Amino acid sequence: MSTEDKATSQPKTPYTVKNIKYGEKTVRGRVIGRAKTVIPEEQVLELARLHCTNQEMADFFEVKLQTFVDNFRDIITNGRLETNQRLRRAQLKLALNGDRSMLIWLGKNILGQSDQPINTSEEKILPWLEESGTS
Repeated sequence: MSTEDKATSQPKTPYTVKNIKYGEKTVRGRVIGRAKTVIPEEQVLELARLHCTNQEMADFFEVKLQTFVDNFRDIITNGRLETNQRLRRAQLKLALNGDRSMLIWLGKNILGQSDQPINTSEEKILPWLEESGTS
């Protein structure tokens, strides 16, 4: 019998769990919305550090977007700021250790440097102030 014959001869049945165990767990967090959903602040902070969108986080906790944002704006902002600071620190460390591409990128983005040299011999005529000779 080939493997194709074996696959077709045995009907596929979905796996079923035989011993389902249920339990209770107490969650500590902010209570939000009409449904009184409890959302742990640590979990929101971790998702914000990962730069998840507000919509993704609201969907994860199964609450409305605006309700979620109104209740967790401070935590979301702090989490994203922490990640931005960690990224900047890592970039600066790379640049200061001699990574040329990181030095160039940071120079352009932080210091406003450019690949294009500034043309100092512009064709513009400088403004001329004429003083009247009559006094």
